[in-house]
Amino acid sequence: MEQELREKVREAVKEYYRGIYGKKRVFDYIPPSGKLLGEEELINMVDASLDMWLTSGRFNQEFEKKFAKYLGVKYALTTNSGSSANLLALSALTSPKLRDRRIKKGDEVISVASGFPTTINPILQNGLIPVFVDCEIGTYNIDASKIEEAISPKTKAIFLAHTLGNSYDLDKITQLAEKYNLWIIEDSCDALGGEYKGKKLGTIGHIGTFSFYPAHHLTMGEGGAVVTNDSELYKIIMSFRDWGRDCCCPPGRDGVCGKRFSQQLGKLPYGYDHKYTYSHIGYNLKITDWQASLGCSQIDKLNGFLKIRHHNAELLTEKLKNYQDSLILPVVKDGVNPSWFGYLISVKEGANFTKQELVEYLEKHKIGTRQLFAGNILRQPMFTEDDQINFRIGNSELLNSKDLNEDTYKKLPNTEFIMNNTFWVGTFPALGDEEMTRIARTIIDFIDEHRS
Repeated sequence: MEQELREKVREAVKEYYRGIYGKKRVFDYIPPSGKLLGEEELINMVDASLDMWLTSGRFNQEFEKKFAKYLGVKYALTTNSGSSANLLALSALTSPKLRDRRIKKGDEVISVASGFPTTINPILQNGLIPVFVDCEIGTYNIDASKIEEAISPKTKAIFLAHTLGNSYDLDKITQLAEKYNLWIIEDSCDALGGEYKGKKLGTIGHIGTFSFYPAHHLTMGEGGAVVTNDSELYKIIMSFRDWGRDCCCPPGRDGVCGKRFSQQLGKLPYGYDHKYTYSHIGYNLKITDWQASLGCSQIDKLNGFLKIRHHNAELLTEKLKNYQDSLILPVVKDGVNPSWFGYLISVKEGANFTKQELVEYLEKHKIGTRQLFAGNILRQPMFTEDDQINFRIGNSELLNSKDLNEDTYKKLPNTEFIMNNTFWVGTFPALGDEEMTRIARTIIDFIDEHRS
């Protein structure tokens, strides 16, 4: 009876989708990012609703298995956002269970100032010191040749995002991590499906993080994931995600760990219920099965999505290649296979126009643009209006946010260039040749106008 009713609902959902959403989207304004959903996603979401299971359940279990298999890792844990994934990844490294490898308050983490703030926020939220290293122009990733000089005895981790799906130099970074016994967190929120020398981004460091926000390579609406090959880290990350509790039993199930009433932890009495024993100061950052159901369908389409993103980026490069006297186009290094979250463009110093003029022209002509997120995070109000943030730049002494000035910013010249000269346009899979050609044509028209 139930399956017959479900099948009737599914058929009705198909009819609804095809009638309401089935037509190809025509873009008046071309957004820089977006989602691409089909009838399969809507069917899954309705199917999850029919279960009336309000937390994570069968769809979440299915997605975590699919995601781990796709990446080729042992463990994948979903969470409610990519930002939460970053928070969980770094918080896990502060666990006392890691003994002498535990990161403690006041320790340092290598990162960059040009990126999304939720790569930096967990460093500050955990009482750690961010150490900012400048970036390369073209890849917009950290300049790996400058990392070693920034390492001090207090440095314990390297926490970096692969900029818009284009990998940084993981050979150099893993060598440094081994030399100085550092943790590596790969923020791959913008890089799902990208590769470095045949390995998926997010799987080469100790922990990888991903985002499933609608702008990303696959979506759950809101959602994210943390992955690792380390069984101890997996348990610690799960603990931080699930209230900080020590037990690994999933919600709604008892006795999976086999130790519910048979141990003594902390200063609790022997046999205290393991489900209510807490080993970390954690959070509740789980997703719902409704979100996971969407991801189960999206991941089946991921390779197709990535192929379109590659094609769209290549089309822009082909159409803009003759304008590199004014523009810097994306640089891809040997061994890197990007997944192109977006297409970064920089206006060269000395061009007949500024980034701001080009961006305003594109927006006026209904082409969506985005900055490279925070630009230079040290110029953001979160730093300039708070006098309690400590940080370093390269091999500098400890600095404080109250001391920020133009001389400080000059220590990161390429980051400053990115803030002033760099923006990106969309490559997401709902865009086709018509939209990409229109983006390129609009840029070319603007440059030609400024040449005459």
